Amino acid sequence: MPLAKILLFYVFTPLADPDAVRLWQRDLAESLGLRGRILISKDGLNGTLGGEMGALKRYVRKTRDYPAFKAIDFKWSEGTGLDDEGRSLDFPRLSVKVRDEIVSFGAPGELRVDGAGVVGGGTRLSPDALHQLVAERGDEVVFFDGRNALEAAIGRFRGAVVPDVETTRDFVAELDSGRYDDLKGRPVVTYCTGGIRCEVLSSLMASRGFGEVYQLEGGIVRYGERFGDDGLWEGSLYVFDGRGSVDFSDHAAVIGVCEGCGGATNQTVNCTDAACRTQLVRCASCGPAPCGRHAASVA
Repeated sequence: MPLAKILLFYVFTPLADPDAVRLWQRDLAESLGLRGRILISKDGLNGTLGGEMGALKRYVRKTRDYPAFKAIDFKWSEGTGLDDEGRSLDFPRLSVKVRDEIVSFGAPGELRVDGAGVVGGGTRLSPDALHQLVAERGDEVVFFDGRNALEAAIGRFRGAVVPDVETTRDFVAELDSGRYDDLKGRPVVTYCTGGIRCEVLSSLMASRGFGEVYQLEGGIVRYGERFGDDGLWEGSLYVFDGRGSVDFSDHAAVIGVCEGCGGATNQTVNCTDAACRTQLVRCASCGPAPCGRHAASVA
């Protein structure tokens, strides 16, 4: 039976003609029956695709044939399954678009990219190097979550600082607010799902006076592959596809708190208000509901 897999990948590199790259990537993914999302800008490529393993391997080979994409780090994970036509059940369609940013911080003017990647970003730490830093510096080390608060609600590094942000675009204002100025003299380790958001976040923090900024190389995904649930990570990893979340082992902690009953859960659901894009942490028993702001406005 064909294996369903999911690829997560990105690369920061200057692209002279993003629209030409878009057409090539769209045609390539369509020809292989892949679904998911690919974003392209003058600063690089960011994507997540699902499909049959053989088709995804061909996509990887063809994409790496392009010199600027030769060093892309493709991260593999298990997909839910394939439909009768061999297409991923985790994505409804294929979307390939050109945007000002391949990760939306709303600060394209602050990002500098060259052939080696983001200029001025945090020092990269492998999962093992992260453990070494913590062993050497102990409680001085600060984990800084580069995702939105909902993602962090069901899984995060132990003791992490979790900014109260709904979207990636909220981070610039959050950093400029001064709330985290007390961290500027400490080692700060930024982390996110696959690493892309922390490429940008760590550069934004460094330019704002955070003196010792790191980024977890490969993100939570690579950390989970290395240490599973026997390290510094707790809970489930939120993912932006039909799976909802993934666990790294059969003994993953459940740290999410259902907004309905207060019970432990790693599930998230969409607000039942059709005009709302908010997601909530709610268990299967409580199910979907309107978010608080909409419930209050109706009352």
